[in-house]
Amino acid sequence: MNPLTQQQALQTRRQFFGRSAVGIGTAAYASLLHREAEANADAGGRVGGLPALPHYAAKAKRVIYLFMNGAPTHTDLFDYKPMQQKMHGEPIPESYFAGKRFSTMTGNPTGKKVLAPVEPYRQYGESGAWVSDFMKHTGGVADDVCFIKSMYTEQVNHAPAVTFFLSGSEMAGRPTMGAWLSYGLGNDTDNLPSFTVMTSVSKGTTCGQIFYDYYWGSGFLPSRFQGVKFRAGGDPVLYLSSPAGMSRPIRRGILDDLAKLNELQYQEFGDPEIQTRIAQYEMAYKMQASVPELTDISQEPQHVLAMYGPDVKERGTFAHNCLMARRLAERGVRFIQLMHAGWDQHGSLTTELYNQTRDTDQPSAGLLRDLKQRGMLEDTLIIWGGEFGRTPFLQGDINNRPKWGRDHHPYAFTVWMAGGGIKPGITYGASDDLGMNAVKDRVHVHDFQATIMHLLGIDHERLTFKHQGRRYRLTDVHGEVVRSLLV
Repeated sequence: MNPLTQQQALQTRRQFFGRSAVGIGTAAYASLLHREAEANADAGGRVGGLPALPHYAAKAKRVIYLFMNGAPTHTDLFDYKPMQQKMHGEPIPESYFAGKRFSTMTGNPTGKKVLAPVEPYRQYGESGAWVSDFMKHTGGVADDVCFIKSMYTEQVNHAPAVTFFLSGSEMAGRPTMGAWLSYGLGNDTDNLPSFTVMTSVSKGTTCGQIFYDYYWGSGFLPSRFQGVKFRAGGDPVLYLSSPAGMSRPIRRGILDDLAKLNELQYQEFGDPEIQTRIAQYEMAYKMQASVPELTDISQEPQHVLAMYGPDVKERGTFAHNCLMARRLAERGVRFIQLMHAGWDQHGSLTTELYNQTRDTDQPSAGLLRDLKQRGMLEDTLIIWGGEFGRTPFLQGDINNRPKWGRDHHPYAFTVWMAGGGIKPGITYGASDDLGMNAVKDRVHVHDFQATIMHLLGIDHERLTFKHQGRRYRLTDVHGEVVRSLLV
């Protein structure tokens, strides 16, 4: 047999695909390395990122996204509608829902009864913002907040809707917002990840949502840009600690040897993910020193801890995660994603909604106040909101108050933003008189994403990544910057 033919016959599938990718993989990664090297040289200490970014002067350096997983009820928290009180218990008029799609739990809303807010509303601050008694602490910072009351989306179920907000697509597998920003802008520190995630859920809740890893995934971007999850128990980051008896010098030597072996593998196969593995080993080594200092809150003054509420010292609570978010922001982390589950109140508005707001209201407001007193709110964008809202009509029996609930509602809901170039003390957009449909200055999810990227100095149409022959971006082929929100 011809030696060449024999060699080809004995070649494994893995070897064939690995070797055939050398040219493409090497070229692709060389391009990435070249751009990152230029960025490091030109960005004044920035770690990574693309050399052409930011496209223009940024108002925000970082983002803290307080994602309320499960969909908070806008009609009970921020979107005050006196008509709901007047029509309480009456069937919602068909003109409000005709032609609209709802979850299978609602189906056809015909005959569904309007439900008034569970708690009363009050006006706060010079802005006169209407905020429910559920959210008194947020009301106390209303003059620093922009309430967007005209959000809308297309998704009616949780996972696709969350995925749509965070990645621009309802299908899992696209890069999430934090990954896009890490890829484009890099980081302001080399000893912590550029994109971090923390999750929490109120104690005793029966309506918590699953946190899927793809909510902070990098999709088709190199995996070094995916979010790093900080955990509530044990080691804050999995596999970060060295085994017992292993010193820092020994660990350093092992990593150096691993890097040499991985480099040989990379030279043979040209897979960019091998270089990612080397970089992530180095990041883990640096985090062994940086994370203990980050997570030690013993030196935080008592008056600062008090801002975040009574649960601030308990790891895994939303309050603790908010404090950690501020500490991460101080240390140069670009995108900090806090996800709190339990807002899916199909039959627990009069019970679990009280728990949710108790656990999240004061920490959210405390984070804003803490950043403001440190002079960091000006260049830190805070976002608070969920994947959609909840129906103005009742899910359940109007005569059984302990089981009142609201179903999923994509046609109008509220998010709020603060700092980082957002106009403070304003309400933008509006829903109709029952909070059913966004009718004034409507803001789609892609518009929302485009605006966030604009505040960070990115033209959302220009930050793209070529994958499978097509150039992708966070906003797909949609999105307009909502300039009326900007300072």
